[in-house]
Amino acid sequence: MATRHNELIQVSLRQLAVYIPGPKRNATDRANDIALALVARLKKLGFGLSPALMGVISDSPRRASLELLQCLESVLGLGKGWTPLIKGWDTPTGVTNLDHFMTYLCNEFGLQDGPLLSCGHRIPKNTFPLHRYNGCPFCGQPFDSSDIKYFEGQGSKLKVLEYWGDAELNAHFQALLESPVALDASQAESLKVLLRHLDLPEKAQIVMKETLMLVLDTLVANGKSREAGKLFNSPTDILRYLWFKHTGYLQLVQPKVIRNRIERNSRYQFINPQNEQEKIKTISELKLKYSRSDCRRVTEWLNGLKVPAKAACENMHPQREMWVRFIRALRLVEYSKKKGFENLQKLLHCFHTQDYPVFLGEIEEARIRYDEDKVFRLLKQKPGIFARTLFSNMLWFAPKPTLTHFSEIADQLPVRLLLTLQMYASNYFDRGIPRIVQPLGGVKKSIEPHSLLHLYSDEELQAVRHQIRNMTLNTLWNRFEAEDYREGKTFIDKRLFEMPLPIGDRSESIQDLDHVPQGTRLETQGDTIRLFMEWGEGLPSQHLDMDLSCAIAYDDHVDHCSYSQLSTTGCIHSGDIQQIPHMSGTAEYIDVDLNVLRKARARFVSFTCNAYTPGSLNPNMVVGWMDSKYPMRISKKSGVAYDPSCVQHQIRIKESLNKGLVFGTLDVENGEIIWLEMPFDGQRIQDLDTRTLKAYIKKLTEKISIGELLELKIQAQGGQRVYMPDEADACYDANWLQKPESLNTLFPA
Repeated sequence: MATRHNELIQVSLRQLAVYIPGPKRNATDRANDIALALVARLKKLGFGLSPALMGVISDSPRRASLELLQCLESVLGLGKGWTPLIKGWDTPTGVTNLDHFMTYLCNEFGLQDGPLLSCGHRIPKNTFPLHRYNGCPFCGQPFDSSDIKYFEGQGSKLKVLEYWGDAELNAHFQALLESPVALDASQAESLKVLLRHLDLPEKAQIVMKETLMLVLDTLVANGKSREAGKLFNSPTDILRYLWFKHTGYLQLVQPKVIRNRIERNSRYQFINPQNEQEKIKTISELKLKYSRSDCRRVTEWLNGLKVPAKAACENMHPQREMWVRFIRALRLVEYSKKKGFENLQKLLHCFHTQDYPVFLGEIEEARIRYDEDKVFRLLKQKPGIFARTLFSNMLWFAPKPTLTHFSEIADQLPVRLLLTLQMYASNYFDRGIPRIVQPLGGVKKSIEPHSLLHLYSDEELQAVRHQIRNMTLNTLWNRFEAEDYREGKTFIDKRLFEMPLPIGDRSESIQDLDHVPQGTRLETQGDTIRLFMEWGEGLPSQHLDMDLSCAIAYDDHVDHCSYSQLSTTGCIHSGDIQQIPHMSGTAEYIDVDLNVLRKARARFVSFTCNAYTPGSLNPNMVVGWMDSKYPMRISKKSGVAYDPSCVQHQIRIKESLNKGLVFGTLDVENGEIIWLEMPFDGQRIQDLDTRTLKAYIKKLTEKISIGELLELKIQAQGGQRVYMPDEADACYDANWLQKPESLNTLFPA
């Protein structure tokens, strides 16, 4: 029971709330000694309690306070190793490349000049100041990680936790199930927990296929395969579920993409037989192998589909290569010969003889022949495909007639697709910047603008962008206007105008605290930003080199602070750790001084983490940054610089194929940090393509914000925006955003 409750508390913490089982109740206004002690402890961790939560905890058994405290300490990583390589690392050690070279010569030729460390390296005299290190300065192996301390209460801003009862938790569950946009990793993780512990609502309308996969997984695990089979609408739904169960990916990432990423991540400096064996093992896990019971279950699902054979085969065609593998592994041909599986037999015969039309092939043939009438007639039959090919058709057939045809079916499209079109239009129809693309399972890449854009002037392209934006906003206006609910005076918090709608750029990492969408701008409180990275907890001592770095962009050049340059203008690094200590974990830090960078006229600072050793970023690695208007101390004894009360944002890496990740960008002049998640290939920060990063940030800034969409809704429904919460009938602020169903109301049907 305690485990169940802790997991549900973790779900609520992502919404800055605390779940306490039972109906929501009005509690006493007087806080007892236990609640006051909890408040004092939480304040040192950077959290506060709302009056409602304070009262409920005062009326609850002491166990509730202990569970909350233990859960928060676990999420914040207080039991992990936060000791860096250098003690008092804010003061440079004065080490140069010559010291490394002299140490190399000493160990290469077996010289006896200097002390011998437990790692086996001898450090020559007058090179590294060993009293400043927690480990070996040459190989980066820490020795001292047992005496872990952290400084408490240096944060200048508390995160206030609200109270959730059963109603709020169930509402959050319902909102995740009915989300009109794809869930990111944090939301998917929460939904998995809720599906394990709560009953599935009978009337939940699941829109997104990725969400459906999680529900199907729960039904199958509970022995409800027949109920699961009723939720499949096409063979691709079944394939998506099978691939999710096999790889953990909610999208249909091609096997060759996964294989190529694994091989490329291993193609770096430290190659050894063990790494090669791990790579071979990982690739071999992609091979398909099913039991008879699994084969029977999938056979019944395919046989029970209410889709004609030719339509089903057309649905299977884009993933034909994967289907060939699954048909063989699931023994579908064998089962199709048995009595009662006639529908499956027809499907396989049609698939193998390829006796079915291909809709996209017909469209492409008409495009090549420049048969405009046929292309648009076909596209109107499937509005989703029309939306996904809109931009290319605008360049092929001219913008005006294409938009005229598209406007006829725009009201049939989901809001997320319309908003995605508006978001991408400014980037696509611009000849001066590269386009950002991300294939399924790949990393974000920049490609050159479409060659046909050069047929249009800048004024014409700007007019096209305005037309797409106006079409999107007009369609949304009509949908908001058609809603029955009307609001009077409405207040919108200015922070909502800095939060883009969570569309198109789903996060693959987990935000265990204060879940916010990518592109959100977080205002800095002090003059120093401290980056942190922790990894290796629970793993035996080994060579596992993860690197924390930052790139400082100036008008005419880019500087770096990383393992190869521990100190540069405005930034200082805590030292390069290459070997993780046994089971305890380790950490790296970087201090970024805004005042120094402003004087040096720096523009942006990008925060990155990389896997220097072969493979991808270490699972459960935590990265983020701290911020406080008060000075943040660094231990002179151990070098530990982590204080949970100062953490502004942090993420936890899941199992992924990413070699490098940009997790934030600091706008030096404005003192704002843009939370983003941009994977890139490369084991060093020097491999980061700054053009791609700039284009990605521009794309994020072009998104419609939550505040802008709210303002459009108010205007369409005849409401009035006011600027004082006390004057408003409806208040859209941070508390509103934390309510589970809030964002869903911004996507009218």
